[in-house]
Amino acid sequence: MSTLAEDMVAEAHTWIGTPYRHQASCKGAGADCLGLLRGVWRAMYGDEPEQVPAYSPDWSEPQGEERLWAAAKRRLVAKPVGEEALGDVVLFRMREQGVAKHLGIVSALGGTPKFIHAYSGHGVVESPFSEPWARRVVARFKFPKAGS
Repeated sequence: MSTLAEDMVAEAHTWIGTPYRHQASCKGAGADCLGLLRGVWRAMYGDEPEQVPAYSPDWSEPQGEERLWAAAKRRLVAKPVGEEALGDVVLFRMREQGVAKHLGIVSALGGTPKFIHAYSGHGVVESPFSEPWARRVVARFKFPKAGS
């Protein structure tokens, strides 16, 4: 019997190769980082976590609002940043003074940690969870148990 985290990672792997499309969430056709997470959520729970309003590529950067972080807090279970586990949803701040606006799913731990994310110009890929990525993590979450 697999765990929720293992099922999430298995589902995220099926999205690899999906082209990058801003605001999209359709396996094989297009997704951005939030769209990937939404697609994995739908596979785990059957429907969208909440209505997603239109958003620009710069997210809420001009306003300085942490909208993605706030949404993650509403739907996911926050955990300490240093407490790593398979299937964690990691939130990244891409620029030191910018808002957190990139998401990924931890797909491997240990000596060769990896995460799956949708990246502009690359699509949905599995990347090494290297030090440059790790130092950008500002929050870590896990999916809630079904019915929570």
